[in-house]
Amino acid sequence: MSRFLTFLANAFPVWVTLGAVLALIYPPLFTWFIPYIIPGLAIIMLGMGVTLSLEDFKQAIKLPKAALAGVVAQFFIMPLLGWGIARMLELPTAFAVGLILTACCPGGTASNVVTFIAKAHVALSVVMTSVSTLAAVALTPILTKVLAGHYVEVDAMKMFLNMVKIVLLPVGAGIALHHFFPDKIKHISSAAPLVAVIAITLICAAIIGANADAVLHSGVQMLWGVFLLHSCAFALGYGFARLLGFPVQIRRTISIEVGMQNSGLASGLARLNFPNEPLTLVPCAISATFHSIIGSFLAGYWRLKDYRESKTS
Repeated sequence: MSRFLTFLANAFPVWVTLGAVLALIYPPLFTWFIPYIIPGLAIIMLGMGVTLSLEDFKQAIKLPKAALAGVVAQFFIMPLLGWGIARMLELPTAFAVGLILTACCPGGTASNVVTFIAKAHVALSVVMTSVSTLAAVALTPILTKVLAGHYVEVDAMKMFLNMVKIVLLPVGAGIALHHFFPDKIKHISSAAPLVAVIAITLICAAIIGANADAVLHSGVQMLWGVFLLHSCAFALGYGFARLLGFPVQIRRTISIEVGMQNSGLASGLARLNFPNEPLTLVPCAISATFHSIIGSFLAGYWRLKDYRESKTS
């Protein structure tokens, strides 16, 4: 059963892409989920916490340089990329803010799935996702304020409090459950990745469905901006890790962590913090589709590369 659940979770790019396409064709199929976006995010974060143990965080001590490099790249490369691309393409205000907000968010749980498929360092991926998620409680509001503040008024304190409610508290509760009730949680944690995949798919599809006309009429400019953000992030993440002299497995892990954002969280923050700019949600939702496809393509390429090298060695 657990293998089947893992198989379904690993097919994340298929589900999120299918959801996006169906949402554009028939929005009501997913727009019913709009009122449940924030609770859905809380469930994702709780599920993430449930899969984590104190031992996972000890992994960061064993690979401190790699973990630190991944988190630094996450909050340095991505935010500057988002800001630079928004300025370069002269995106409209709502799309620019949405792109920058997405770039300022931490890595998502999907990165752990893609890291597994890529045969990279899964434990390191989990640590970097966890640490970046906790660091984002403070860093995401600050970075969004600095980089998107000239587009719209950004209430950093409001965003910080929202991050505490939908990230810190659920993740903390999940870790506590894992620590105090390990036997009971063991049976639940195997399903947590799939629950996260379902929730992310519903969140992104709901947002795309609710803004279907805007997505269809936004043109190449906005789609190109989101594609550039993630493709450059994967490349720069890998290059940054290579520059620091890390081995291939860690390079791949950092590349995936930097390239794949928590788009569901970005969507929730956009909905809560920019209610007068509803189109800020659009780049956030489209981001999930783009980074999933690019990440999965890279993972497949790396697996095939390893297979061919093993055959020739």
